[in-house]
Amino acid sequence: MKRTFSFELLHTDPSGARRGRVNTPRGVIETPAFMPVGTAATVKTVDPEEVKASGAQILLANTYHLFLRPGHESVARLGGLHTFMAWEKPILTDSGGYQVFSLSSLRKITEEGVAFRSHLDGSARFLSPEIAVRVQERLDSDILMQLDECPPYPAQRDYLARSMELSLRWAARSKAARSDAEDGRALFGIMQGGMERDLRQISAQGLIEIGFDGYALGGLSVGEPKPLMAEVLSYAPELLPRQQPRYLMGVGKPEDLVMAVERGVDMFDCVLPTRNARNGQLFTRRGAFNVKTARFREDPGPADPECRCPACRRFSLAYLHHLFRAREILGHRLMTLHNLQYYQDLMAEMRQAVATDRFAEFKRNFHARRAEGMAEPCP
Repeated sequence: MKRTFSFELLHTDPSGARRGRVNTPRGVIETPAFMPVGTAATVKTVDPEEVKASGAQILLANTYHLFLRPGHESVARLGGLHTFMAWEKPILTDSGGYQVFSLSSLRKITEEGVAFRSHLDGSARFLSPEIAVRVQERLDSDILMQLDECPPYPAQRDYLARSMELSLRWAARSKAARSDAEDGRALFGIMQGGMERDLRQISAQGLIEIGFDGYALGGLSVGEPKPLMAEVLSYAPELLPRQQPRYLMGVGKPEDLVMAVERGVDMFDCVLPTRNARNGQLFTRRGAFNVKTARFREDPGPADPECRCPACRRFSLAYLHHLFRAREILGHRLMTLHNLQYYQDLMAEMRQAVATDRFAEFKRNFHARRAEGMAEPCP
């Protein structure tokens, strides 16, 4: 039987927010959805069953890191990424492009691809659109990403134009490199163009002409001011097909997720909930705050009374404060479990709000509760 990938647009709220469903051979993803990041085939400090218990429907794994260690062929021989990391639900793998391009002096971009040196041992490596697709297929991920160039911010317009055109040519090569097997995998194209509206339009049209199963918005959350990101999101999602999933890459502050959902984005990923947990920051309905601060030293209450995570059900803020001050690894685990739960709850609340045409009300309440609480800026 042929395994298929598809997207159903179930409802659109008057605000423009969308409620959808991504169907994959390994399960359904109700959207809008947030993907926890499992960089090296693990969400740091927690077990896959704990990630699933938070409500996560899909994980993101990093092609670059798995390409270098343990190697995609090794993962393939061990049964593929799902077996390797004991995660039976869908997995999206990025192409490795962002990590390679962030190496700066360690890489060289050509038309053929990118030559770089491993950050692990300095060995010479090469990644092309074709190799990126091959690696992801061998990992046996469910959603593959094209290799693209992610330009920095700020960047000159002529560089952005050349970079965007290169990414389009790589998109076509990525599409051509796909296996002919009817395996149900999806391949997403990535819109680039920096903060330039006309370049974004050219990129979107070029990707649509090539034809992909879904489309991503790349090149955001790369250091640009928040108003500029908001400006791009005010038009960019609508440049992409209505009947296919739209994925905003690497954006993950709660307020940014709410903004992007309102503008028609369906899928997200970010290291923020897990990375910040390991640095002591909790995301709650009252805002984000750092548990290491002295005011929590004798606080007997939970981090979030409405949260059902293990940290909030069983432990006090005072205990979390103590764990971090004592540098106990349990603090990292409990904080990660909490932040994962918060993000999945936030997405579930948005799905419900969209389905009932109440997204505007949800948005008002979201911001009001944060304003009344203990919000601190997210790093």
